Amino acid sequence: MNNREKILKILTQKKGIILRKDLIKENIPTTYLTLLVNEKILERVGRGVYTDINSFGDDFFKTQVVSKNAIYSYNTALYLHKLSNRTPIKYDFTVPYNYNGSLMKNESVNLYRVKREILELGISIMKSPGGQEIRVYDKERTICDIIKHKNKIDNEIVIQAIKFYVREIDSDLHKLGKYAKILKVDKALNKYLEVLL
Repeated sequence: MNNREKILKILTQKKGIILRKDLIKENIPTTYLTLLVNEKILERVGRGVYTDINSFGDDFFKTQVVSKNAIYSYNTALYLHKLSNRTPIKYDFTVPYNYNGSLMKNESVNLYRVKREILELGISIMKSPGGQEIRVYDKERTICDIIKHKNKIDNEIVIQAIKFYVREIDSDLHKLGKYAKILKVDKALNKYLEVLL
């Protein structure tokens, strides 16, 4: 199997997305990526990220993979966790305050900035709708975030998300309470829970 065939095999295995590091791992010269872009077989979508030009690809993965610091949050996380039935118009990401990456130029993205010490609170890995691994805040962190920023989010979305959350078998009210204290939304959370439980 030649290098081109190896690349196309990786592309198929990874559902239309290939990373520069995939080639390095397989000892394939990365110049093949440029050749395949020039031949209109691949499209460069970000630094070290390429997709099959004929595939629709995994937009959740493609959007996030360009930034190692971006975590899906807010409305996008609600949607991914099935705590909202509204498909997000834009992708919501939480990034560190000092973030200065390529997502800032992406018009299909909303960025929320936080201090580094709370950036990693509640990060989970899940499969995107396209089957790729993505970083997204867990359900508990997402509930706390939408309560914290309830003035920027439709109140109906907040109430619906909390209702969906408390009805789920795997909801962890202890973890939710712990996160609420760290993020200073415990009083607001308790008000919602008193009404809904």
